[in-house]
Amino acid sequence: MIIKKILFLPMVLILMIGTVSAQKVTLRESEKGIDFMLGEQRVLTYQTAVEPVPEGVNPDYAKSGFIHPLTSPSGQVLTRIQPKDHYHHYGIWGPWTRATIGGRMVDFWNLADHKGRVDFDRVIAKKEAGGVAELTVRQNHLDLTAPESEKLAISEDLVIKVMPVDKGRFLVDYTTNISTKLKDGILLDAYRYGGGLGFRATEVWGSDNSTVLTSEGKDRKTADGTEAKWIIITGESNAPEGKSGLLILSHNTNKAHPEPLRVWPEENYNRQGNVFVEFTPIRHESWEILPNKRYSLKYRMIVFDGELTAEEANKYWSAFVK
Repeated sequence: MIIKKILFLPMVLILMIGTVSAQKVTLRESEKGIDFMLGEQRVLTYQTAVEPVPEGVNPDYAKSGFIHPLTSPSGQVLTRIQPKDHYHHYGIWGPWTRATIGGRMVDFWNLADHKGRVDFDRVIAKKEAGGVAELTVRQNHLDLTAPESEKLAISEDLVIKVMPVDKGRFLVDYTTNISTKLKDGILLDAYRYGGGLGFRATEVWGSDNSTVLTSEGKDRKTADGTEAKWIIITGESNAPEGKSGLLILSHNTNKAHPEPLRVWPEENYNRQGNVFVEFTPIRHESWEILPNKRYSLKYRMIVFDGELTAEEANKYWSAFVK
């Protein structure tokens, strides 16, 4: 019976997961946070410590609770924090930008406005088994303008799981579970930024040495505001293949799937360091968060060196949702 079950697994699952590397993923604590180690290489850090800001910068920008660095299999750093054009950008993270709470507008994203913020609270669980590592943390979304008893607006349980996959790549599952105890709930207002999963890319990438491709065939010039099942971001690197990147997949159970995108146009900011991509479930429609209910968003990242094709992306997405 066991053999039959294995034989009747969808072929895409066998191709995407059954040919994994022999390397194991383990967890290691550091001064800044918790590292995910693929063999002897650190491939991802979830930062629990508050990252200080450069001298002369508004201290409100200091923050914890984000992923940085995320590296490619060959060790290329793909994320960036505290860029000078947006000190509130932190690698991979997803605070809500506009929320209505008790008739007031609260912004958890733009830290310098001092209306809201999101920070690491505590580790809930750590697991290592079968070559896979998983971390669950609590992140607090704080309403800084509320009375003390109502400052905790949203509790978020973030689950990060890392495992090797085919072709020397690895995957990162990023599942966010949010809830509120506020008796009147929260309205996450429709806006072009907010929630989901945001990715600020390495300062090395810019308009002339990186590309974007979505599941609907959109590129960086046409992707902003469109919906997609997945998006591939690729750029030049020092990897032996000359390129590195990541594929970000949105699960079909997510709010507003296929999910709206925020993709910075090519003309934004400087030629280098101007790559920002986000899955934004509230881009076109507000989302009401009722008290004592749990809401989930699921994403998967495939991190690679070299190229990853649209055909491969579709197979990874099928494996993810099945």
